[in-house]
Amino acid sequence: MSSPVVAVHGIWNRRRAAPEAAAAALASKWSLSLAAGYRAAGLTTAPPSVAGTYYAHLLNDGAQGAVPDLDRLTPDEQRWAWSWIEALGAPDEAAQGPVTYPLRQGLDWVARRHRRSAEIVGRLMSAFLREVYVYMTRPGVRERCRDIVMEAIVGSGARIVVAHSLGSVVTYEALCANPGHDVDLLVTVGSPLALPGVVFEGLVPEPRDGRGARPAGVARWVNIADPGDLVAVPARLGDRFPVDRHDEAHLGAVDFHTLDGYLSCGLTAAAIAPYA
Repeated sequence: MSSPVVAVHGIWNRRRAAPEAAAAALASKWSLSLAAGYRAAGLTTAPPSVAGTYYAHLLNDGAQGAVPDLDRLTPDEQRWAWSWIEALGAPDEAAQGPVTYPLRQGLDWVARRHRRSAEIVGRLMSAFLREVYVYMTRPGVRERCRDIVMEAIVGSGARIVVAHSLGSVVTYEALCANPGHDVDLLVTVGSPLALPGVVFEGLVPEPRDGRGARPAGVARWVNIADPGDLVAVPARLGDRFPVDRHDEAHLGAVDFHTLDGYLSCGLTAAAIAPYA
């Protein structure tokens, strides 16, 4: 029997359903996407089953669901926003922050530079910053999110984990906190693990000498990022983490930061197939 895949969601996944029902609905949707990825990779074997996780209900103060206006970001969140803009290669005057360059102008620069609409960039930034802020600054929420991911991995018997966006941060910390649990393959997609000033410095365990640790139980770690993914910054985790392989995906203008887009990509399917 093939090993199931546990998929861990990122931002923009709040559901009105109960957590168990939400996880099941996401798993059903992701199964279709992974099947598309197998076809894109030219694989003739059946894809493995997908077990879903769901922790978005814990980020329940506006971090997921309805996206708040940029004007409602807290001062700390605004500082994180400037770190994100700088990591995207902002010009010097933008990198100086709100004193000389208002946040919306910084977002307009990102939108023009990366050929996205300012509205999409603003919504993405608001959702990402609010969700990451809740996760990174509330120890109880952080611990429970990690527990949910580990419960899904252990309960399903999965040896393969695909973790997206903020979910890659949750999964990384969960696996680091459980070094006795072995995983054959970790695939991080659209991951902000190395994002300076927002995620990287606040990870648990704390990075040392500019390098993040490798979860002890992970046999192989593959990272996949679209170069146009505004959350996967920097895209190549290998400069900060001991990943085994990095692949560059090209998901298009619509799906540049969705788990469905990454699962539908032949690169993700090709990474998973030998371990399924």
